[in-house]
Amino acid sequence: MSSLPASVRLSLWITAAWSGHVDLAEALRRALPDIDHVDGDVAQLQLWQDLGERVLVCALPRPGDVRGLPRGNNDLVEAATDCGECVFVPGIGGALVPTVEEFGPEGDVGTTVRFTAYDCDPIPTHRLEALRESEIERGFREQLTGAIGALEGLDVQPWAGSTLRGRIDDRIVLNGWGLPPGLPGRALRVLQQAATTGAAADLGLAHSPAVDISQDRARHLLLLDLQSASDRAMADACTVAALTIAGMRGS
Repeated sequence: MSSLPASVRLSLWITAAWSGHVDLAEALRRALPDIDHVDGDVAQLQLWQDLGERVLVCALPRPGDVRGLPRGNNDLVEAATDCGECVFVPGIGGALVPTVEEFGPEGDVGTTVRFTAYDCDPIPTHRLEALRESEIERGFREQLTGAIGALEGLDVQPWAGSTLRGRIDDRIVLNGWGLPPGLPGRALRVLQQAATTGAAADLGLAHSPAVDISQDRARHLLLLDLQSASDRAMADACTVAALTIAGMRGS
């Protein structure tokens, strides 16, 4: 997962558009600033707005962990877990899964995001409104502290002897945050912390300093758990922020 998934940006910017803060086309451009072309079922966003939806919610599922994903058929579950993200409307039900495709000749490659629409069950808004920033932040910090302690117990420094820490910092700086103004401070802080942690876990999984198989396996599992915790915290904090933008909870 990238430091800030496309579905997080989409959730916040499209909700801002539905709330009248920005034009829908401009919101889509700001949500996907590095994308050359958008294709597929993107018209669903206008349709959902016309049908009275006020908030677009994101989910960041992964194989074996589909918490936050609305109930739908196997096609939705498979597509969303394959790419690790989706957005959906809780009121009438309906989801979009973005997939990234490249086009053009070598040396002049562009990027397309293709949206595919899926049916899913509605989710009662009171379930979303029950999320609390303090609980999200506390839970994530506890998981982060536990993971760091377990990694230290393996006597394996995640970035020892490498330039990975610098690459993590570069990834965050280059991505920027690109989010709408006026987000609740605590939710924004969780988004930033979880995105940074997720980027670190991604790079740590790609480069192992472990010297034996058992250490490498244990480290790999811990970093996968850290990835999953980061994604859950990001999705929950994004939901809180989107509901706030939509005026469905206090800031």
